Amino acid sequence: MKAMVLDKPCKVKNAPLECRDVAIPEPGDGQVLLRVKSCGVCHTDLHTVVGELPLHKRPLIPGHEIVGVVEKCGPACRTLKVGDRVGAAWLAATCGTCKFCRRGDENLCPNARFTGYDIDGGYAEYAVVLEDFAYRVPDSLDDAAAAPLLCAGIIGYRSLKLAEFDSGKRLGLYGFGASAHVAIQVAVHRGCEVYVFSRSESHRKLARQLGAVWTGQAQDDPPEKLDSAVIFAPAGWLVREALRVLDRGGVLALAGIYMSPVPELDYDKHLYYERTVRSVTAATRRDGHELMELAGRIPIDTTVETYDLQDANDVLQRLDAGRIDGAAVLQCG
Repeated sequence: MKAMVLDKPCKVKNAPLECRDVAIPEPGDGQVLLRVKSCGVCHTDLHTVVGELPLHKRPLIPGHEIVGVVEKCGPACRTLKVGDRVGAAWLAATCGTCKFCRRGDENLCPNARFTGYDIDGGYAEYAVVLEDFAYRVPDSLDDAAAAPLLCAGIIGYRSLKLAEFDSGKRLGLYGFGASAHVAIQVAVHRGCEVYVFSRSESHRKLARQLGAVWTGQAQDDPPEKLDSAVIFAPAGWLVREALRVLDRGGVLALAGIYMSPVPELDYDKHLYYERTVRSVTAATRRDGHELMELAGRIPIDTTVETYDLQDANDVLQRLDAGRIDGAAVLQCG
């Protein structure tokens, strides 16, 4: 099969991925082999290929926003069959026995394994996934439209939950890429007033089209204090800006797996009056199933730019430069 393979992290301008012919993987116990149709390109992939996240596996096939069709079922499969269309996400496996798994916080499992990081992912024509960690994809979404939901969407949804979003609340979104453009649709559906902060005019335009009541840049003051906020951009200095415009009792969620250093905070200006800051770590399968149900019911409309599999290096360069509107998706099948 064709796959985009990472041997060694380097800057995206140096094209870190190489297109190769590699063996089609064989599904083991409880696993299915997917014929990959589409795979989203996520900021986590960018952090991985440039070395901002330490590699756990080399060589590595990145990609964890996978939509595909079951080609083969391994031994002990119970729920999926050949021909089913499913998605695979960042969370690939957990131990199921630690205190975090037992209490329902499997995203915090210290033994968790992740797609396109600990195991090979979806920048390829085929990928293997545990059937217990696969998601049914709504029929209303085509392959490319569904792919960004498998990480950007799930993480955005969990971030909204941790930010305690609810009907009538004023919600701020910092950065408006793949994750935020899904999150805004969930928030508007819930009845939030959404305020979007982005340096890109094209991203602000898309935000207004999707229901934002106000858009501006991070240093701007929104017309009213915010009840909650989510930071999607991996820029630590945004923490101070978001807390500055957060109302008393407000909650800030940090959605990134990686963030540059957070600058010194002023206690009275940024934290006092019971403001809360929370980081977001991966997501649970429950988050994924809830989002997929919402995606089919709202329905969520993903804005995607599609590319061929072998264009993955160019896509990562565009993502790094902020030149993707919505989400980028590789067509792998």
